[in-house]
Amino acid sequence: MFDVITIGGATTDTFVQVDKAKIINIETPTSKDSYLCFDYGAKIEMDKLAYDIGGGAANTAVNFSNLGFKTGIVVKIGYDLNSQAVLQQLNERNVDTSMLLRTKEDKTGFSVILTSYEGDRTVVMHRGANSLITLDDIDWEKIRQAKWIYFASLSGASNQILDKMALFAEENGINMAFNPGSTQIKRGLEDLRKILETAEILIMNRTEASEVTGIPNNPPDEPSIDDPNLNEMITKLKSYGPKIVVITEGKKGVYAYDGKTMYYTRPFPAKVASTLGAGDAFASTFVGTIMKYGFNEIEKSLKYASVNSASVVGTFGAQQGLKNFDEIEETLNKNPDFQVQKRLK
Repeated sequence: MFDVITIGGATTDTFVQVDKAKIINIETPTSKDSYLCFDYGAKIEMDKLAYDIGGGAANTAVNFSNLGFKTGIVVKIGYDLNSQAVLQQLNERNVDTSMLLRTKEDKTGFSVILTSYEGDRTVVMHRGANSLITLDDIDWEKIRQAKWIYFASLSGASNQILDKMALFAEENGINMAFNPGSTQIKRGLEDLRKILETAEILIMNRTEASEVTGIPNNPPDEPSIDDPNLNEMITKLKSYGPKIVVITEGKKGVYAYDGKTMYYTRPFPAKVASTLGAGDAFASTFVGTIMKYGFNEIEKSLKYASVNSASVVGTFGAQQGLKNFDEIEETLNKNPDFQVQKRLK
């Protein structure tokens, strides 16, 4: 039996940092856009270079395994050199790859992560085989043995497995966590209704929450547990049925709501090397803490997830710096001032 099976994408990631890259901000009365820019036609020396595997399902599977859970993964890769790197890394991190799928139709997913001197990043990616998962690929008997299913982003044709698998989870008493990607967000709330009704935990960022709910994103200058715009989004998402809704907002913090209590915490302090993987580390640690300690431990889950996310942010790679539960607890014991705000709604 698996404690958790992650479903989504796996990639090989190449991290490139060029400190000479320029950040250009363009603002209008209603929007602000930022662009990472390079001199056109120039040859530019890299300041840092690193390689790793990534993708939502791979990142979260590695973290769940590191937290001590028996973890399986459903992803599709090719037969190229990059596929060997994915297999090797997952096996080395004690992730069960017996449900991993392979195809000759496309290459293994690949990403180039361009990191700025501020630590934020722009990702250029080829989803490749990640987009080719079908219902016929799924080992339903192994899925039936899982306590939890964690859905990461599903792109292309792979999005079509989501509804059937969510229904299967409900029928077989399997808990489900859902961290939708852009393909799912574009479906809208009504099209996702059945999936949201069956989800124990829904996690997305503020921009995604605004897009999927149709509520304009108007954040205040300073984040607050009383942010009316955020409260409107999170309440609407909760009305569709998930037990716990989590909305992340990067360096401004994270919110959670269980229908009774609103929670908010600022990010755990970290020196930012790269933000890639921080969201996956946060989401899977939050879910993992709920798995270990129960649905009433939202405050603990937010603390643990914030610490692990900050640890990833401080390293150059999506899976570097991950802590286990003991290491997270040790870090929190050294930082007693890091607290979660709570308010009854």
